[in-house]
Amino acid sequence: MSIEMTRTNTQPRNLWRSTGAILLGIVAVVVLSLATDQLFHVLEVYPPWDQPMYDTGLLVLALAYRCAYNVVGGYIAARLAPRNPMRHALMLGGIGVALGLIGAIATIPMKLGPAWYPISLVVTALPFTWLGGVLHRRRHVDR
Repeated sequence: MSIEMTRTNTQPRNLWRSTGAILLGIVAVVVLSLATDQLFHVLEVYPPWDQPMYDTGLLVLALAYRCAYNVVGGYIAARLAPRNPMRHALMLGGIGVALGLIGAIATIPMKLGPAWYPISLVVTALPFTWLGGVLHRRRHVDR
């Protein structure tokens, strides 16, 4: 007696493509964030790298573009995912939460700025990468 099983998803699992999709999402967020930081340092909007930053307006600016870049990263991870695009965006968000938590634990005692800023990076990572996945899904469904 044999039981025939059919696959509901014709795309095979591809660990390398999944890993690449998530890594490219991470690279996009990190490179865009650091490039924007550097631009604002060069333009003297931000204080020099070796000085703490306590200006609330500047920190809100930094948080705003980091949130936008998390959306971009989530979109990239979802777009490049071999299957389950939203899962890839959420995995990127989970990695962002973990890295942000490590960064917050490391930097808060250093008094580089107010504690709310690194905490906000942890809190916003998952929702904004999720939003990138949602934007990908909407664009994909509309086609």
